[in-house]
Amino acid sequence: MRESKVIAPDLLDWYDRHARSLPWRVPPGGGPADPYRVWLSEVMLQQTTVAAVKAYFLRFTALWPTVQDLAAADDAQVMAEWAGLGYYARARNLLACARVVAARGGFPDTRDGLSALPGIGAYTSAAIASIAFDRVETVVDGNVERVVSRLFAVQTPLPRAKPELVALADGLTPQSRPGDYAQAMMDLGATICTPRSPACVICPVQAQCDARAQGIAAELPRKTPKAAKPTRQGVVWLARQGDALVLEHRPPKGLLGGTLAFPSAQWDGRDMPPPGPADWRDLGAVRHVFTHFTLDLTVLLGDLTGNPTRGELVPLRQIDRDALPGLMRKAWDMAQPHLQG
Repeated sequence: MRESKVIAPDLLDWYDRHARSLPWRVPPGGGPADPYRVWLSEVMLQQTTVAAVKAYFLRFTALWPTVQDLAAADDAQVMAEWAGLGYYARARNLLACARVVAARGGFPDTRDGLSALPGIGAYTSAAIASIAFDRVETVVDGNVERVVSRLFAVQTPLPRAKPELVALADGLTPQSRPGDYAQAMMDLGATICTPRSPACVICPVQAQCDARAQGIAAELPRKTPKAAKPTRQGVVWLARQGDALVLEHRPPKGLLGGTLAFPSAQWDGRDMPPPGPADWRDLGAVRHVFTHFTLDLTVLLGDLTGNPTRGELVPLRQIDRDALPGLMRKAWDMAQPHLQG
């Protein structure tokens, strides 16, 4: 049985002096956090870095300052603003959740109530309940897993260690200021207890860290080696007619679901024909790395000899590159010299 630890006093004292300034965060002592802003930031931060999210968050909250505003937004506009953040199911769930919350008059203030909303899982519900409503909940993200694994020198590799790390983190969570404590743990992992070269000498809880005492902090957490990602092949058609290209909305579910994209096939399990007859030119291939596979996508450009059989023609001057998902931006960029000629 592991020895219990009490780190909250030292950690909160450090957080009061060194909390990161983030656009969605209320600083220590600044009053209650807006659950809408906490929820929006947590959804955006899933599988994405803080640096990448900041601009998206500021743009979203400028366009839709409240959850009621987001609930009333046009689906296509939200998907376009989300482009580049990836994991597009999050954007679909974002809209679904906003509409449920707006209809009920606000966010529930408990973890169970939050978990019942579309797209909100165990981590996000705990984070919102803790940060926005100061509920005593254990919030465990990647940063917290790393901190806890080092504090207790947990040798079990991830992901097998997750249940043990959650249980240990639960034993550290204080009854007072749980929201600030949750954010302090995140900040500790992001700024001091980093994946490589942790700054142990300035860590506010170094005296209680078993991994530091054993000289193995940089080796933890251990991780089970990942299997090599498979590579898929596919094709994307940039079908031109005059000064316009064919674009289509992808199916609402599945890879890049609901986004505006050039017609494509094969890589996503869809055996679709080209969007019409043309003398297709092979411009080369772009590579894109998804969570579970790597994609080599052949980019074909052609002038249609008739009307498109799928999608719709959009004038080149009206195509917003930033509204396209990252994969399609790569195809667009490859085709630019040929479209301008």
